[in-house]
Amino acid sequence: MRKKSSVSVASKAKPASTQPDSPTVGPGSGPELLTVKETSQYLRIPLPTVYYLVQRGQLPAVQIGGRWRVKRESLDRDILRKEEEGQPTALVLDDDPAIQDLFKVFLRKIGFSRIIVGTAAEALSALHKQRFDIMFLDLQLPDGTGDEVYAAAKEIDPDLSIVIATGYPDSDILDRILSRGPVTVLKKPLTLEGLIRTARLHGHDRTPIRAISRCAEELPA
Repeated sequence: MRKKSSVSVASKAKPASTQPDSPTVGPGSGPELLTVKETSQYLRIPLPTVYYLVQRGQLPAVQIGGRWRVKRESLDRDILRKEEEGQPTALVLDDDPAIQDLFKVFLRKIGFSRIIVGTAAEALSALHKQRFDIMFLDLQLPDGTGDEVYAAAKEIDPDLSIVIATGYPDSDILDRILSRGPVTVLKKPLTLEGLIRTARLHGHDRTPIRAISRCAEELPA
């Protein structure tokens, strides 16, 4: 039975007393609750991007008197520190050059290092050489099928998170994979927000906030 997962990325701080605006805010100093403008200065990202991220729950914020306030302590703990913890690594197996290009752009923008290959043999070779945090797997391949690669990958690394990226979610190949247990299915066409939600669903919530901000204007409102 297929199970549909939903992910909530909103995080709100508890309301506190407001603080007066200050012209500049740096790490370790300034008010505990930051205005949107102060948050922009603190993270060094554009002001419209801060509004965008706050409204989508990707920054810890609370509304006070109809205005957004962001808790600086939460930024220090949950945002800036995570940017220093290193990049997760993704393996992508898809033989479509256009899809490969999309993954290259999306994974770079959300802060993943990546290896992108077009055959099952290349993917299994990569899995033998290093460990990956997550794998994106197409179902139709030139030298095998997705369920065969899925089984082989799980033998190499039983703990590997594997996401099926396909435009055919009702295929027999996917049914055979699902017979082994629950699996995340990412339906094509791919979107940045979909990739971010999928990464967080699998425990990779370290997506750098500045990486998200660089591509915020590319996302639909």
